[in-house]
Amino acid sequence: MTILHDDPADFAEDALRGFVDAHAATVRRVPGGVVRRRPGPPGKVAVVVGGGSGHYPAFCGLVGEGLADGAVVGNVFTSPSAADAAEVGRQAHRGGGVLMLTGNYAGDVMNFTTACDQLRAEGVDARYLVVTDDLASAPAGEEDRRRGIAGDLVVFKVAAAAAERGEPLDAVEGFARHANERTRTLGVAFDGCTLPGQGSALFTVPEGRMGIGVGIHGEPGIGEVELPSAHGLARLLVERVLAEAPEHPTDRVAAVLNGLGRTKYEELFVVWATVATLLREAGLTVVEPEVGELVTSLDMAGCSLTLTWLDDGLEPLWSAPAAAPAYRKGALERSAGGEEDPGPEPTEPAAAAGHGTTRGEPRPRALQVLAALRAAAREVAAAEDELGRLDSVAGDGDHGRGMVRGLEAAQQAAAAAVESGVDAGELLVAAGRAWSSRAGGTSGILWGAMLEAAGRTLPEDDAAWDRWATDPVRGAARAVQAAIEAVRRVGRAGLGDKTMLDSLDPFHRALRADPSVDLVAAWPRAAEAARAAATATSELRPRTGRARPLADRSVGHADPGATSLALVVRAVVPARVRD
Repeated sequence: MTILHDDPADFAEDALRGFVDAHAATVRRVPGGVVRRRPGPPGKVAVVVGGGSGHYPAFCGLVGEGLADGAVVGNVFTSPSAADAAEVGRQAHRGGGVLMLTGNYAGDVMNFTTACDQLRAEGVDARYLVVTDDLASAPAGEEDRRRGIAGDLVVFKVAAAAAERGEPLDAVEGFARHANERTRTLGVAFDGCTLPGQGSALFTVPEGRMGIGVGIHGEPGIGEVELPSAHGLARLLVERVLAEAPEHPTDRVAAVLNGLGRTKYEELFVVWATVATLLREAGLTVVEPEVGELVTSLDMAGCSLTLTWLDDGLEPLWSAPAAAPAYRKGALERSAGGEEDPGPEPTEPAAAAGHGTTRGEPRPRALQVLAALRAAAREVAAAEDELGRLDSVAGDGDHGRGMVRGLEAAQQAAAAAVESGVDAGELLVAAGRAWSSRAGGTSGILWGAMLEAAGRTLPEDDAAWDRWATDPVRGAARAVQAAIEAVRRVGRAGLGDKTMLDSLDPFHRALRADPSVDLVAAWPRAAEAARAAATATSELRPRTGRARPLADRSVGHADPGATSLALVVRAVVPARVRD
């Protein structure tokens, strides 16, 4: 159990504050994460890594000379927001472009892709690459659908070393891609991890058994076997990883035996003794192995084995020196980098992004939407534990907490927008931006995109609102259609993929087909269609996102995203959403 915390909702923020203080000579805090205290030389490619918290020393512990230039830090097991990723990229940029690296998780992909788009729009050459080393999460031939787990370390290290020696962005990206293609990992667990403030683990393993193919976000394994001895575990890991060797394997490998948070170093060394012997018997030379906690999963009991088949291009980069708070290798020569940069203290983002402080007369329609957001927040807060339970069936169990966090941010932004005198459309845009920025994760970027898209369909002046009011059901349906298009564009999901779209689309169809011109009457009927559709997702198998590797386990349980969507649209009815 993760025992030591204050407010569980602030666990990641509190931990980051302590980390920065403890390593102030190496890193400095910026909005969204950390960057090197002493930046690289002008023109250097900036390598920015990131993801949710709970994986220390990944990701902030890997910021330093010879390793990452910056790390974007999200909430526990939750992707950072696109705004945070973009800001860390700006802070780390030295003129040579930015390469962003994360594991292959839906929230990370959406948010970091969006961040790169933002940076490119500002004239920064920004690239994004996901690590896909987890052989248990997709079969051979579908490597691009695999998760990124402890192989993150190898890919990050290779890319950073290439940048450190002055390679241009194309080359740095190429080395990272090549390392990823030649990296394989398998993880096992003896017990699950516990989110801060939670009284039970996200999953459990029966006594005397071992889960195989676990993720690093609290996902259970794809199967179980009898708990082996250390020798037996070493053999299982080596045999399964070697069976997935890339095309044209070499006889030299980088190896990482990684502890997932609760497995002691001595235990790892016992396992490594056999792993090393088996690799040598297989004719492989192990180059500078790493044994220890490198990419963890809070307090999970377990470990993983990563192998990267090296060649003449990759080996010098793997062996290059590095000096970060949690990872050191070799001796670094003092580079011609910039002077130590104290940087400004990070500030909290404005509650209502895009709005000034000018106060205006509150608009009745904006007040109604604010009331709707508050009603939704109450409904979701009451269901937080259940949403977390649904999410933990095949995911990381953070959906309820993420929804609560997002709605809190949206309410704050909406309240500020009301005070500035904006109308309902601008309020929704501000609320969406705040939700995306403060909550992060998959739900954060999707709900942010939905609210922004819906808000932009609403009228901008009183005359247009008068026309809208002649058929508010049709107007609301247009806003929901815009939200659906945003989900499809950002989330790249379709109907039947077991996502929020499977309740949002039925809600839209029911609303659009309702012959009533009374929105207050039509909305509850559409909300009931969303509720029924969310319940029906229990029969679906996920085809996208983190839950996909555990599709069979998910059958029989409703999708948490579809369920929370249905809760939100039901909750706004008491707030009397109308023109």
